[in-house]
Amino acid sequence: MTVQAESMVRIDAAGVYYRDLNQQVRSALAGKARRVVLENVCGQRYIGCGLRDKDALIEINGTPGNDMAAFMDGPTLLVRGNAQDGVGNTMTSGTIVVHGHAGDVLAHSLRGGEIYIRGNAGYRAAIHMKQYTEPVPVVVVGGTLGDYAGEYMAGGILVVLGLELGGNGDASAPIKATQGPLVGRLLGTGMHNGAIYIRGDVQDHQMGKEISRIPIDGQDQERLAQIVGRFARHFGLDAQAILAAPFTKFTATSARPYGKLYVY
Repeated sequence: MTVQAESMVRIDAAGVYYRDLNQQVRSALAGKARRVVLENVCGQRYIGCGLRDKDALIEINGTPGNDMAAFMDGPTLLVRGNAQDGVGNTMTSGTIVVHGHAGDVLAHSLRGGEIYIRGNAGYRAAIHMKQYTEPVPVVVVGGTLGDYAGEYMAGGILVVLGLELGGNGDASAPIKATQGPLVGRLLGTGMHNGAIYIRGDVQDHQMGKEISRIPIDGQDQERLAQIVGRFARHFGLDAQAILAAPFTKFTATSARPYGKLYVY
């Protein structure tokens, strides 16, 4: 059932096949809707995939399926729940805000835009995230990441905050650090550009051989203040409380980490 009120369209996704649901979303936006609210989403794939409407807002109540916002260029997706694998796959621009957790390969080959995850994400987050001058893609994970985070990163910014999930919508709620490791093994393996910021630090054995720690400078602090500020506004948190903890920066040691393996 679809309900339309001026520039807002509400769609009940319960039992709707994923192709049919995505067609309903496209039809609503083609009909000049600026806000599409999806209710009872349960695993439907490709929501927002390939959309290019920079003024569109898609609100998702439930759990969207794989490859949400793949190849998207412009819209804003707000998920009140968890998201599955492949969020933001090769996205060009736009904003994704997930109030729960995300699955594996978050932001695979992300080319632009911003992704904010309130909870944890799985393996290989930000793999091959890329950048050529501008824009600078940004991924912020409020909780923790699995193995191979930032693998083959070619640009952009990945921020891991290590916060417990909770306190949404209440900036006065205390900021609680996650107990346990912030990332898994082989952080930044094959990385050759971009930056990874960790709220805290990781053990040497968790780092890929292609990255190194470098001191946080004034430019990094300013960058983090802007990025964490946006994250905090999305989820109703206290940015200053988050920024009060020390951060560690990781960058690539070489622009060609595997250059000696090839013959030209």
